[in-house]
Amino acid sequence: MRGKRMARPKTRRTIVGVVKSNGMQKSVVVQIERLELHRKYKKYIKKRSKVYAHDERDECQVGDRVLLMETRPLSKLKRWRVVKKA
Repeated sequence: MRGKRMARPKTRRTIVGVVKSNGMQKSVVVQIERLELHRKYKKYIKKRSKVYAHDERDECQVGDRVLLMETRPLSKLKRWRVVKKA
């Protein structure tokens, strides 16, 4: 067994966001907010982005805070899945 390395399981990214739309079947649109420091002015700016996530049980409602986990591409836009309501 010399020279062989054990592969470590890759840890997946997780993020928390707020559900903005649940009009699709088993899919939700989640808004992610983060703070970024402006290089010149040294002030924090709120940046927002939308991601599409897979909601297998179709239980998320608009306004819910959810924990998302990165996953393989499930469709053209979906790269995240809902783990639980945060």
